[in-house]
Amino acid sequence: MDEEKSTADYIVIKAKSSGCQVFGLTRGQDTKLHHSEKLDKGEVLIVQFTEHTSGIKVRGKALVMTKHGVVDTEE
Repeated sequence: MDEEKSTADYIVIKAKSSGCQVFGLTRGQDTKLHHSEKLDKGEVLIVQFTEHTSGIKVRGKALVMTKHGVVDTEE
């Protein structure tokens, strides 16, 4: 397993309401959506940045937990 990938930081997203959407955004010259997930209330998604993912967008009520702290989307 690649050392960089095995030590990458994870981000935890917990939906506070049903219908919360999480999008993965691509790297490169043009930023595009390459993956999406829809979460129901209470569901948790664990994600990380990869060679293909440079950004993560969250739409809806959720808690986003990182090593830098917790963000509440407050929608």
